[in-house]
Amino acid sequence: MKLFFKDLFMIIVGCLSYALALTLLAIPNHLAEGGVPGAAVILHYAFGWSPGIVTFILTSIIMAIGYKYLPKRAILFSILTTPLISFFIYSTEDLVTSLGDPLTSAIFAGVFIGLGSGLIFRTGSTMGGTSLIARMCHNVLGWDLVRTIFVLDVLIVLSGLVVMGPLNTMYTIIALFVAKKATDLIIDGLNPRKAVSIISHQAPHIADAIIEKMNISVTVFKGYGGYLKEDTDMTYVIINQYQLMRLKNIISSVDEHAFVVIHDVRDVLGGSFAWDETKKGGIK
Repeated sequence: MKLFFKDLFMIIVGCLSYALALTLLAIPNHLAEGGVPGAAVILHYAFGWSPGIVTFILTSIIMAIGYKYLPKRAILFSILTTPLISFFIYSTEDLVTSLGDPLTSAIFAGVFIGLGSGLIFRTGSTMGGTSLIARMCHNVLGWDLVRTIFVLDVLIVLSGLVVMGPLNTMYTIIALFVAKKATDLIIDGLNPRKAVSIISHQAPHIADAIIEKMNISVTVFKGYGGYLKEDTDMTYVIINQYQLMRLKNIISSVDEHAFVVIHDVRDVLGGSFAWDETKKGGIK
């Protein structure tokens, strides 16, 4: 129950942030957005229709058609998200006038759109627009999910060329880019992790040095070198990005010829990678 109210709070804040970014920053400066709200904003510019009402109508139609492609939890939260975004847009769509600087407005609109979207997505909810259409195309036609969302958003933004003009369309693309980065930041967190794979004949010694000097856990895998046709070991460790330089120095001090591969990690679940005396450096 506590988790439910936490998710509920995140959805409300996310919907408010998303809606205010449109009504206080994007619309007064003649900018748009991707997805169904973006299409509603473009229709507002073209015909004067209320973006809040149009967003609610279009999103409700899409949800009614595609609800069976969503998990039950996502359906529950999406039923809440859709009217909330529409209500917040409708109740604030005529509050302010242009700030006079479309570029700054585009950047900050992207920040708050990304913040709102990230909070909504973290709860497992959807915004019921292009993401749901993309999921339907993926399940029925086998289309790639991410590419389909991207293509749909691009088509919506480009459709605004006629009513917004090329300059404001380019500002909108800037807002989309900033929103994507802000969404990733909210979803991935403020402490991104790195996965480091170290292939070396000195793998056990490297592992011992990392445990001793960095106070974190490592895993050593047995491997086989396909080129040299001989056994080799690989040390695997998860760290935050601020520990990376220190880790490189430790590896070089043990084996300066070690082969090191560094991966970005989107999420780490379960356990803790800190030192545990009872497990001698194992994952807690």
